[in-house]
Amino acid sequence: MVCLGNICRSPLAHGVLEHMANEQGLDWEVDSAGTGNWHVGEGPDRRSVRTAREHGVDISKQVCRQFKVSDFDDFDHIFVMDKNNLNDVLAQARNKADEQKVKLLLSDKIVPDPYYDDKQFEPVYTMIEAGCRSIIKQLA
Repeated sequence: MVCLGNICRSPLAHGVLEHMANEQGLDWEVDSAGTGNWHVGEGPDRRSVRTAREHGVDISKQVCRQFKVSDFDDFDHIFVMDKNNLNDVLAQARNKADEQKVKLLLSDKIVPDPYYDDKQFEPVYTMIEAGCRSIIKQLA
């Protein structure tokens, strides 16, 4: 799961997909990263932590990191939150196989960044949850 800073959207998506996969008994490794390096080593935004907790998902122990080229080797699927993230990740792809791993979480829609609007965290959570449900349905 990839967004810009790895503090709002991608930690939520990481936590939601991991939670759903565990509920289904799936042995999936789920992680998240940001295309930028501003928050490396920090925890997720407190508003994301609170929103996840309100839905029974704990993301409080996650640590922000930056997306790296080796993620193409470590993961079968890379889901990004918006088109800027898509372009930034694809710019690091080494080949067609890397490129084919990268998709928008919501297929053809973006997950907006809620950072500057507290009221957007709940709608963003709902979008992410729907995207993660779709992933479980497709890949389980």
